[in-house]
Amino acid sequence: MEALLSWLAETALAEWVRLSRWGYAAINALHVLGIALLIGSIVALDLRLLGWRKQLPPHELGRLLQPVAVGGLLLAMTTGGGLFLADPSGYAAMPLFLFKLTLIVLGIANALLLNLGPGLAGATPRRLRLAGSLSLLLWPAVLIAGRFLAFVDG
Repeated sequence: MEALLSWLAETALAEWVRLSRWGYAAINALHVLGIALLIGSIVALDLRLLGWRKQLPPHELGRLLQPVAVGGLLLAMTTGGGLFLADPSGYAAMPLFLFKLTLIVLGIANALLLNLGPGLAGATPRRLRLAGSLSLLLWPAVLIAGRFLAFVDG
């Protein structure tokens, strides 16, 4: 694993991220944009799944918000990979970083279990509340863990 992390740190892209005056800042700004798109759309949908604004059918709101969330997730993951290149060995050694990755996997799994299973239109109200509750716990926790990475050592 250390050989892979060392190789990643030596790539041209990793050097650009570390040494470019604006590279890291640009990637970080796009990462924040991806997070905003993800969290903003997910929180709105999750609140509906918990029972708010019952006049809006969950599957119709999902058709509007889920593509935004997926786009935000893909942008955040892509740019997060770029940020990781700034210090692959350092990030890989941080328990908080590994915890953040675990939360991301759980958040994605929660969404997939709902959408590949009954879907928003076919799920019971209880299943929708469960998925919404888990999502409202997981995605903000990802956000908090990611933000704390800048302030903890190890």
